[in-house]
Amino acid sequence: MNTTQTDPRAAKAYAVAYLRDVNVGPAIVDYLQRIDASMAPFGGRFLVHGGALTPLEGAWDGDLVVLEFPDVEAARRWYDSPAYRAILPLRTENSHSIACVVQGVAEGYRATDKLAELAV
Repeated sequence: MNTTQTDPRAAKAYAVAYLRDVNVGPAIVDYLQRIDASMAPFGGRFLVHGGALTPLEGAWDGDLVVLEFPDVEAARRWYDSPAYRAILPLRTENSHSIACVVQGVAEGYRATDKLAELAV
């Protein structure tokens, strides 16, 4: 089994959010002005920030945001940090959103590596 795809030290992690009905007002402006500084100590950076989206399947009625972190632990530390917790209500009270942290896969990962994990 290729364990690198499940080793949190071997792969980057991504904070992913799907935002709908964003009320772009002073609170969201404040959030956007402060989020970069909240991510910096944890190695976070934007990969996607509500860019042009081309739906391929299903209905998309919102914006996608993807942040990259060195690993799952760094992403969780950012999300739980006082700096981010201070601004989180600015987003959650001014949009409908869902968010998660997901572990990426190690470089060289192939779809068939999942078969070993599934014991197929």
